[in-house]
Amino acid sequence: MWDAKMPIHEIREIRAKTTVYLGVGAIAKIDDIVGELKGKGIGKVLCVTGRGSYKKTGAWDHVTAAFQKHGVEHVLFDKIRPNPEADDVDAAAKMGRDFGAQAVVAIGGGSPIDAGKSAAILMEYKDQDARSLYEFKFTPEKAAPIVAINLTHGTGTEADRFAVVTIPEKEYKPAIAYDCIYPAYAIDDPALMTGLSAAQTRFTAIDAVNHVTEAATTKVATPYTVLLAKEVVRLVAKYLPQALQNPDDLTARYYLLYSSLIAGICFDNGLLHFTHALEHPLSGVKPDLAHGLGLAMILPAVLRQIYVAQPEVLAELYAPIVSDLKGIPAEADMVARKVERWLYDMGVTSKLSDEGYTDADVPKLVKLAQTTPSLDGLLSMAPIPAGADVIERIYRDSMTPYGCCC
Repeated sequence: MWDAKMPIHEIREIRAKTTVYLGVGAIAKIDDIVGELKGKGIGKVLCVTGRGSYKKTGAWDHVTAAFQKHGVEHVLFDKIRPNPEADDVDAAAKMGRDFGAQAVVAIGGGSPIDAGKSAAILMEYKDQDARSLYEFKFTPEKAAPIVAINLTHGTGTEADRFAVVTIPEKEYKPAIAYDCIYPAYAIDDPALMTGLSAAQTRFTAIDAVNHVTEAATTKVATPYTVLLAKEVVRLVAKYLPQALQNPDDLTARYYLLYSSLIAGICFDNGLLHFTHALEHPLSGVKPDLAHGLGLAMILPAVLRQIYVAQPEVLAELYAPIVSDLKGIPAEADMVARKVERWLYDMGVTSKLSDEGYTDADVPKLVKLAQTTPSLDGLLSMAPIPAGADVIERIYRDSMTPYGCCC
């Protein structure tokens, strides 16, 4: 296929709402980006990141060198945890405001970038906080300029208008989507991702598969979202096993990263529905749950429910994983089982009961899916009615394997 001949060591621009620099060595473009910020009068920057990967990957060395070269001052908030919480965002935003920061550089996976996007809004709305933002008590129309340096191949947040933050006391994990938080620039450098663990590699790639499974089957899906979705599943099916076998395989990392990017663009256009709306309560209740693992555990049950409504689309999407599909509703159960088998083959062997959830948790999870701010909007996009009975069935069917895996 064509992907075997792509020059992965050349940095290429991909222009969406965000200008993305993709390729091995793309981190070097931070010098040009910081120079442009300085040329626009931006001399102080808030950096938002996690607790270590920004240094371990070497990204931070490039960023600080660019700051020094162009005379840009910075402060560093490096306390973002997985599934970032409202207090984290408030602390980052306060640091940026106190410093007089005029832009945000977010470095990491989905959690630091989402937190950075949120802080960029709150730097402009000094009388608001993360809870008012994520409980939709105001509608932002502006944010400080954002630069995203991506360190995982899963979320696509480096090129979309979405962000997610947890409100822990309510066990809410809402999503926001505003045009003002499209990053101005993003860096996607696969060389920064060779240090991802096997678990991180699995979960982030499966996140991308879930993004497109949903975006290609919502009520607002388009030929564009279906086209992107098919390519994402093809590339993940081909390159995820290679990355798991050889973590330093830059070609595999490149295409998982590209898949994540276009999956983000895909759901930026087509939106999401069941797996994300039902995963957010899972990691809202258990913040240590990896988002991609939560999605993987419920994906087969979601497919079983929605396949009857979108068999033609899903048959084309999943052809690289499930062979000889005809695109008829009667295949729903078989597709769910074979996708679960594929997940097991990729090393994702947990179901909800393995992660500590029980049938007694289901009513609470159903309620959270229906009452967490923003999730009702996702559920309204599902290709079948998303009533409490369907939500409950998906959770209960995800407690244990279907019987094809062990």
